Amino acid sequence: MVSKMKAGGIIRNERLAKIGVMGAPDRCGLASDVLCALSRADTNVEFIVQCADLEGHSHIVLCVREDRLEDAMQALGSLKTELQAGEITQQRNVALVSVFGPDFRERPAIAASVFQALAAVGINIMAISTSISTVSCLIDGGRLDDAVVSLREHFDLP
Repeated sequence: MVSKMKAGGIIRNERLAKIGVMGAPDRCGLASDVLCALSRADTNVEFIVQCADLEGHSHIVLCVREDRLEDAMQALGSLKTELQAGEITQQRNVALVSVFGPDFRERPAIAASVFQALAAVGINIMAISTSISTVSCLIDGGRLDDAVVSLREHFDLP
């Protein structure tokens, strides 16, 4: 029998919507402009990832509560020209599933184990964010229960 990797727990965060500010020229202050616009719209951001591609375009993917999506899209839509974003996308019914543990930074393969658990049940990961103690994956909201069951099978949890 293969021993399970120890983890502190699993966090579920559902009823989210994904927003993508895609293809904006990568520049200083882009993330600030996006997050300040959402702040002015009284919309909390619960997940953020950003990367720049080889052509110098930045892509910001974030999540807001589903009931704040319209306000968030309105706030960002008014900035689309200023941001020079190629597209601002949205998707309802997404969820975050996170595995946490106090000593993750000292142990290799935590992220790989999370990804294997999700792949084992055919769950596509839309975005990933990590910290020294947490691996968070953005997934289809309809698959959240499947994700949690698989993670429980792959990790030794309290």
